[in-house]
Amino acid sequence: MEESVSKGASSLRQGGFKSSLSGRSTPRNFPTFRRLISSWTPRKEARNGTGGIQWFRSNRSVYLLLLISFWAYLGFYFQSWWAHGHSKEEFLGFSGDPRNKLVDAELNTRRDLLADDSLVAVRNGTNKPQVYSDRKFDVILAKGNNISSRKKRSQRARFSLHKMHGKPKATINMENGDAEGQEQAFLLKNSTYGSLVGPFGSLEDRVLEWSPEKRFGTCDRKGDFARLVRYRRLVLVFHELSMTGAPISMMELATELLSCGATISAVVLSKKGGLMSELARRRIKVIEDRADLSFKTAMKADLVIAGSAVCASWIDQYIAHFPAGGSQIAWWIMENRREYFDRSKHVLHRVKMLMFLSELQSKQWLNWCQEENIKLRSQPSIVPLAVNDELAFVAGIPCSLNTPLASPEKMIEKRRLFRDAVRKEMGLKDSDMLVMSLSSINAGKGQLLLLESVNLMIDQDPLGTGSQVKKTSDIRLDESALARKHHLRGLVKKSCNADASCTNLVFDSRRKQEQAVKILIGSVGSKSNKVPYVEAILRFLSQHPKVSESVLWTQATTRVSSLYAAADVYVMNSQGVGETFGRVTVEAMAFGVPVLGTDGGGTKEIVEQNVSGLFHPMGRAGNWVLAENLRYMLKNPTARKQMGKNGRKKVGKQYLKRHMYGRLVEVLTRCMRRQVASSRSLIGF
Repeated sequence: MEESVSKGASSLRQGGFKSSLSGRSTPRNFPTFRRLISSWTPRKEARNGTGGIQWFRSNRSVYLLLLISFWAYLGFYFQSWWAHGHSKEEFLGFSGDPRNKLVDAELNTRRDLLADDSLVAVRNGTNKPQVYSDRKFDVILAKGNNISSRKKRSQRARFSLHKMHGKPKATINMENGDAEGQEQAFLLKNSTYGSLVGPFGSLEDRVLEWSPEKRFGTCDRKGDFARLVRYRRLVLVFHELSMTGAPISMMELATELLSCGATISAVVLSKKGGLMSELARRRIKVIEDRADLSFKTAMKADLVIAGSAVCASWIDQYIAHFPAGGSQIAWWIMENRREYFDRSKHVLHRVKMLMFLSELQSKQWLNWCQEENIKLRSQPSIVPLAVNDELAFVAGIPCSLNTPLASPEKMIEKRRLFRDAVRKEMGLKDSDMLVMSLSSINAGKGQLLLLESVNLMIDQDPLGTGSQVKKTSDIRLDESALARKHHLRGLVKKSCNADASCTNLVFDSRRKQEQAVKILIGSVGSKSNKVPYVEAILRFLSQHPKVSESVLWTQATTRVSSLYAAADVYVMNSQGVGETFGRVTVEAMAFGVPVLGTDGGGTKEIVEQNVSGLFHPMGRAGNWVLAENLRYMLKNPTARKQMGKNGRKKVGKQYLKRHMYGRLVEVLTRCMRRQVASSRSLIGF
């Protein structure tokens, strides 16, 4: 027993045991000492793993490194999953948002014709919908409240798909009237309403060997506009994001400003429309908050440009928030109706400057201001819209996009090939005359009156008594007949004076080649379309099968060069006070397309009678004249092409991008005069 104790003591001394009691010693037989001896682990046990754990615990730096690595892995993992969440493919065991799938599925099975909430679906009489250009032709009319939340939209999509489980069934939810009875009227074959064509973006990329989506700006950095806006901060106010003239023009202005080195922020008052994704693609920053945050951003900006009379409410609130803010606002008004003046007249005198699109619009608004005793702070400026470089490039007009391999001459040759390819996709023959009306589908644009004129042209007879849209009180046959005779007499006389040969300007009744008129109407899916008006058009087409056979529909898109390239005649049939300016008018003229327009509004400033187009009166009284103009264009392709050439020349002289931005330089200089003077003094001008 004593030997064992002595051996244990020697082993303790050899192992360098040190008491934890700091110099104090205890007897060997003390219980605490025996407990320490029994709990002590020899070195051999470390080889079994326990020593490694104690070593790991004693090295805290290793523990921290492992912990950091673990959290870094989790961070990268969830970041990668979040970045790939928009795709429909699975990523590391996670799949895309199923709600997005439901929304996409619904959008793929529907063709929006209007953008409101009550649905009017037009389906085939068969179980399967017809397909045109790999797309289903389901005309959906919607009207109602805007839904800004993706969650609400996805819930509605899920509910809609649940109801449509099995065979899709057309529905018509109307705000008034017998919904079921109206549903039966729309459950007809697609051929009753025409055919859906387009889009032709991929065809454009393949034939022209270029894509406008790869270009984000065409700034002339040596020009006055670039020198003026470089390093400036500007806020652009959009009233909506529909694919119409005003929002598209503001988007292109923002793109040009970014390309020239300016800092741009966009305030969007209504996000309805399809331009939000396009703004993101062009890297245009959109301010989510339309109130305080947008006001603070505008206060720091060098200039605020509002792009519609509808922006009056935002301007009023901004000036109330920042009283001196009116001195930095340039208001680009693009409407010409009295109701727009009434909603904006209380702030017209509080902004720095007004801009208008045409002389007629400017005079009209100034007359209204005089009637209301409104004194403006400065003289308004006229800044008409222009053909952007992307369209000018495809049209073969010299622009900033031209290169030695893509000169205007070569682009003209490619445009001919492009035209043939698009018309083939549309199912047109060489002898067919494609008449295009590209705008929102509402009464102010006059698409229904255009179809009535086509009906007159085809039947050479007044409107059928069975038509629900006929108003005989609006049709003055005697006056219309007299106007036709006078119009055609003056047309032939002037054309014969301009050309020694009159044989090309008279109707060739001996032409045996079959000729037909095709009407292309856009824009399907535009958020500015009106439900009742589209219903009237569909009813008219169902009652006039000869007209419906000639109708083509196309969806709303920003890539319209294919449509202009395929067109033979453009109809600007705006009613009321006429079109404010007509961006689509100058775009069609750039492609050498003659214009048939109403004799009012800005169209009269753009189109010259018997030179680049023909005019007709507004309303149903003008249907006869429009029908005769269409017949004349159909029978006289030589005169049609000559008018197109004349219009193309005028665009090259007045309505290209450099012309519009030259006028904008004058406006910006006046609005930022103090800032321009101070900046010039700093850089030594």
